[in-house]
Amino acid sequence: MPSIAHLIEEFFRTLPLFMKPLLLTFELTFASVVVGTVIGLLVALLKVSKFPAGPFLANLYITVIRGTPLIVQIFVLYFGFYKVVDLGQFWSAALALAVHSGAYIAEIFRGAIQSIDRGQMEAGLSLGMSTRQTMRRIILPQALKRSIPPLGNQFILSLKESSLAAFIAMDELFSMARRLSAETFDEMTFFLIVALYYLVIVMVFTYFVNKMEQRLAKGD
Repeated sequence: MPSIAHLIEEFFRTLPLFMKPLLLTFELTFASVVVGTVIGLLVALLKVSKFPAGPFLANLYITVIRGTPLIVQIFVLYFGFYKVVDLGQFWSAALALAVHSGAYIAEIFRGAIQSIDRGQMEAGLSLGMSTRQTMRRIILPQALKRSIPPLGNQFILSLKESSLAAFIAMDELFSMARRLSAETFDEMTFFLIVALYYLVIVMVFTYFVNKMEQRLAKGD
């Protein structure tokens, strides 16, 4: 077990080396959450739609994605589809994370949509709006507001899951820790350092998510 003094020394010595991987981790997480949110919203709408095959297709997607490991999904996109479309490391990982998180985000949106009182849909229809207009103008704005806190938590989960991109040789935080540990044979030190990076980032985002929840609660 490395000493505290050694950890502090190595942390500051390697700080410049971790800056670019840190930025890449943020970019990867942001891209995956944005795309995943779009996927999740579309799947949630499909799940609550009256289209006969809609709920079946949505449930099939959610079951397959939630029932298979994320690392397998990353490998399928990166190694399985590159002969058809060369996605590259970044988008292979980002899309895999997006497809993976989209299944969970779909359930967040579905729950939020169904939590809106049914009377609001009936009220919109009685005012002459179509089902689509009522959903877009009345139901979705309220559902999106209720979805913000769990979406913040999903962002935190995606941030931690981005470490799996190291297995397709992306130079994100965990990949840098693996490289430094291989060069120095000091595995424990650099894995503890990268754990500290993730811990601090997650704590910062958790703070902002909690603040957001409090502001939304006051607004309600």
